[in-house]
Amino acid sequence: MIEVAIAGAAGRMGRTLVEAVEASSAPIKVSAASVLLEDPMLGADIGHLALGRSLGVVAEASFENKLDAFDVLIDFTSPEATLQHLALCCQAGKAMVIGTTGFTPENLAAIDDAAKKIPIVMAPNFSVGVNLCLQLLRKAAAVLGEDVDIEISEAHHRFKKDAPSGTALKMGEVIAETLGRDLKEVAVYGREGAEPERDRKTIGFATVRAGDIVGDHTVTFASLGERVEITHKASSRMTFASGAVRAAEWVSSKPAGLYSMQDVLGLVD
Repeated sequence: MIEVAIAGAAGRMGRTLVEAVEASSAPIKVSAASVLLEDPMLGADIGHLALGRSLGVVAEASFENKLDAFDVLIDFTSPEATLQHLALCCQAGKAMVIGTTGFTPENLAAIDDAAKKIPIVMAPNFSVGVNLCLQLLRKAAAVLGEDVDIEISEAHHRFKKDAPSGTALKMGEVIAETLGRDLKEVAVYGREGAEPERDRKTIGFATVRAGDIVGDHTVTFASLGERVEITHKASSRMTFASGAVRAAEWVSSKPAGLYSMQDVLGLVD
């Protein structure tokens, strides 16, 4: 039985992760959970919030005293909290699944360093559909990329803090890499006022934050006579949570290293 810890278990994604683990047909269960120190769920059975029934897992403010209680920690919280959890997992030799976005280059370097000690699956999006789209984008960019304008648009709920989304940026990175471009040099984040004619080598990003949108992403490859659009729309957080649970099961038996959801799904060439 694979035992998993859920960070931020009282949050929207945390509750969904608890539900996804319990719904999985794999030999996996929730064995530890954390919530913010000021959260009213602190000290309560996390199952009551996510499932309406007891799981026998009490929500803690920290995993420091629970390092023997889990094999894999799933974290979709904040960069600061994730890095704290990363240090604990390195100390205890525990695997991690990281869905947190918004890391700085320094944060990413710390994660790379930690992956020399423990196995980590890190992805901006754990949806199987999104990861399939990344493969389609590589193909589309290779066939169309030099002859079209490329725009990436994304929409999320009003509570999402980082923009563009980690998924949109990953899509841009995949396209830029395929075309031999550096995304840092060709990305255009929003437009306003009179501008020169669009440089075809740029990759544009547009962001919407509104209501309860779970996650929409569209990449447009547009020429003067036609356009191709690759779109993914998520209607439930369960698609991300189920992918993360799949990743947790997969990484539990892997050696130290930094893996992606593409690795988990066997989509890496």
